[in-house]
Amino acid sequence: MKKILLFSTLALFILSNLPLAPKAEAQSRDNILKVYNWADYLDMDLISEFEAWYKEQTGEDVKVRYSTFDINENMLTQIEVGHEDYDVVCPSEYIIERMLRRGLLQKIDTTDFARTHTPNWMKHVAPFVTEKFQQMAPKDDDKFNLVNPSLCVSDYAVGYMSGTTGFLYNTDFVQPEEVESWTALWNEKFQQKIYVKDAYRDVYSVLIQLARQDDILSGKTTRDFEASNLSDENIQAVEDILIKARPQIAGWEADFGKERMTQGKAWINLTWSGDAAWAIDEAAEVGCNLEYVVPKEGTNCWFDGWVIPIYAKNVKAASYWINFLCQSEVAIRNMDETGYVSVIGTPKVLEGMSSEEDYPETVDASYFFGDITFPSVDSETGDTTWIDSKAAHLNHVLYPNIDVIERSILMHDTADRNEAMLEMWSHVKGNNLNWKMLTFILVVIALILIILIDKKTRQLRKRRRRQALKLRRG
Repeated sequence: MKKILLFSTLALFILSNLPLAPKAEAQSRDNILKVYNWADYLDMDLISEFEAWYKEQTGEDVKVRYSTFDINENMLTQIEVGHEDYDVVCPSEYIIERMLRRGLLQKIDTTDFARTHTPNWMKHVAPFVTEKFQQMAPKDDDKFNLVNPSLCVSDYAVGYMSGTTGFLYNTDFVQPEEVESWTALWNEKFQQKIYVKDAYRDVYSVLIQLARQDDILSGKTTRDFEASNLSDENIQAVEDILIKARPQIAGWEADFGKERMTQGKAWINLTWSGDAAWAIDEAAEVGCNLEYVVPKEGTNCWFDGWVIPIYAKNVKAASYWINFLCQSEVAIRNMDETGYVSVIGTPKVLEGMSSEEDYPETVDASYFFGDITFPSVDSETGDTTWIDSKAAHLNHVLYPNIDVIERSILMHDTADRNEAMLEMWSHVKGNNLNWKMLTFILVVIALILIILIDKKTRQLRKRRRRQALKLRRG
């Protein structure tokens, strides 16, 4: 027994002092790239193509582990609280702004590109987008900016997709002039025919421009100031607009609004341009006529971009991933797949997205592509056409005219006013009970009460009959 005990003790001592085998992932983490992106936001064939391209460029193997999220805040919580080691993620502009302010991002590393003779395609991002991104830089009174006062946002974030917020509407029921203003939300003609995107930041940023339109036009204030001025007065002004719109609003949607529109169950959808582009194409196949417009008061110009969190383990591959997606051909493929517009502003993208046959009306997209004119030769017929960025045959939903951009703002993080914004949103959505729904609820409650009262009455009668029976027998 003592020998057994001695051998057991010796064995435990030896085992406890053996070096622990590293986890499989830790052994090969340099060859794994963890990508965290929105669902349906990438041509998935590009993943294997990136792996092959990375091997060609660096001589190293890499395997992409691709995960998706559906809410910015969920993604941020996993990184900020859970310290998840995603290498590259794709948040929206206000989350990028928050991550910058909280020091949750590290610089994109381009130093290895020179060694591998890889062009820096990140320079393909339209200057217009780069300027917008710089507006996310922490202000002078932010702690992070005091540490790094000359912060350049492009060192930490590179744009991916962008768009606007507007009205998607059914031309069979809605006239263009009826949706040229955000006041269409108040039109009784559209009672229970409007769906609103369940995104309080987007809705606030466009409706505050309606609330402050007179002051904006008179020069007393600016769109950018009002969009970031989350005062109690401004929040109340937007709440008042939405409460006035309640009879017309059939519901609040995160993703199903475009389906309601293609099915003809809704006439108007306050939504994003990417969803609108998808819905317009889908609706055309079933004979439903949809169109998209940005109301005259103004809109927001939103962006999603790629960043590298501070807990990333493979910064090198993450930087190559971002660079890979900035190629013109890759950007066009992603646009075709997702329905959203890439931030890549090269002549090649302009040429690839131009089509006079599909888009006979022109838009001035010089703000995006620069003031350029160049010939385009048809590979099949040999015919030459001239492409002019100031009169480009582009999808106006994806590439709005310059006058739309001039009345657009960048959406900022609500920061310490988030609770007040959520309270406003709760008031508006919680009170969205039309008389039909209210009547239905009251009828259901009444029926339940009648059933309960009837049940109690029957039980009481049975009890009385039993008592009477006992008395007679007694």
